Amino acid sequence: MDRTRWLTAEQQEAWRVLVAFTTRLPAALDTQLQRDSGLTHFDYFVLSTLSEAPDRRLQLRVLAEFANASLSRLSHVMTKLEKIGWVRRESVPGVRGSQAVLTDTGYAKVVETAPGHAETVQSLVFDGLDDRQVRTLTELGTTLLDTLDTGIARGRR
Repeated sequence: MDRTRWLTAEQQEAWRVLVAFTTRLPAALDTQLQRDSGLTHFDYFVLSTLSEAPDRRLQLRVLAEFANASLSRLSHVMTKLEKIGWVRRESVPGVRGSQAVLTDTGYAKVVETAPGHAETVQSLVFDGLDDRQVRTLTELGTTLLDTLDTGIARGRR
């Protein structure tokens, strides 16, 4: 007996749009950031997340969760950013694991990079949406992420 839950025509259309968007947007963001600032989108995400954290520091484990990255991927990026002088790692007495700390030079890089990145996000995502559509996008995105997280927790990868 066939138990495959095939996509309806409407679902297939929505799926293809979602895949096209989620494939093309990261590439466009990487292109802009690399061209204008020499950063990948992931580099910028790490730096900007630290810039918004209390005292510009987070435990590496927490930063990896925010970035949806493995600790090894984050560690590789941290090493690269440390060599440039934008971040440093600090151990915390009595706490397992290290903290990522954004340096003043790293903060200056975020401040320099943020306007171009914000303009790119505005032009690629939000310029075509009105306020109601932005709220709907937030609702849909939240539902999609919840569904994804539930599926992953159940072992569906």
